[in-house]
Amino acid sequence: MIPKTMRAVAITEAGGPDVLKVITRPVPSPGQGQVLIRVAYAGVNRPDALQRAGLYAPPPTASDLPGLEAAGEVVALGDGVTGIGLGDRVCALLPGGGYADYVVTPAAHCLPVPDGMGLREAACLPETFFTVWSNVFMRAGLRAGERFLVHGGSSGIGTTAIQLANRFGARVFTTAGSDEKCAACVDLGAERAINYRTEDFVEVLRGVGGADVILDMVGGPYVQRNLASLADDGRLVQIAFLQGPKVELNLSPMMVRRQTITGSTLRPQSDIAKARIASELRGQVWPLLDTGAIAPVMDQEFALENAADAHRRIESAGHIGKIVLKVS
Repeated sequence: MIPKTMRAVAITEAGGPDVLKVITRPVPSPGQGQVLIRVAYAGVNRPDALQRAGLYAPPPTASDLPGLEAAGEVVALGDGVTGIGLGDRVCALLPGGGYADYVVTPAAHCLPVPDGMGLREAACLPETFFTVWSNVFMRAGLRAGERFLVHGGSSGIGTTAIQLANRFGARVFTTAGSDEKCAACVDLGAERAINYRTEDFVEVLRGVGGADVILDMVGGPYVQRNLASLADDGRLVQIAFLQGPKVELNLSPMMVRRQTITGSTLRPQSDIAKARIASELRGQVWPLLDTGAIAPVMDQEFALENAADAHRRIESAGHIGKIVLKVS
């Protein structure tokens, strides 16, 4: 039985974590090509906090509720859905709306819960794995034997990127803000974890010949330093700007050394583009999750009604790995 209403966490106004409030909403209905998922767990990500703060508006057709990934059970199918059935346990990339008892999303953006994995862990997969795979492998073309640097190695993105890059044969370097976080990154497969409070990552990367690919979400003063850390023909991929998007750059070395600056955001991409990423993940990455060769790193779980505490946790930068909300 699907109820008519559900609990959801709404952003009542732009502001700090306390603007998140539990409300009652109608249960959404799946449209063409969509499924309705009864949410067990929802992932918490920095874009959720940016949306809450009024800095990251959802696309016009997306739910205004936060939540870009979830795991649960498929309980209703829209017209035209194939390859997925009622009762299937899935994790899914969402256009929004994950902080709720039920959510709709395109069926093509759903992936099966990996063998032996619980819904709690599966809820941590979509946002980070879609982001890392599409940017590091599809966009930047990271190859075995190349040197890869990811900033924020202890974050959800960082812990995912370290594992994937290591598993596909790259030499992995990362930055983190404490010795504890650096140790966790090495345990995940980083060859070298750089405590950015005590070491200069530019110096470290230059010492090994430069990075072939850098994944950065810091921006600001890191942009010029990233370019200085790249090898000839290196690729810098920008996915966020935690320290600001506007910088003054000397781009002459980039031309001489044939470097590339690129970047993307996941949420505004078309349903077709996201389905293409999902297909590659299913073929290339899900077998690794099925065997336990890689796995999400868990930080902390909060109840749905304590979403504000989850946001405080992610904004504290004290977490290692993923934060989730237990919904049902």
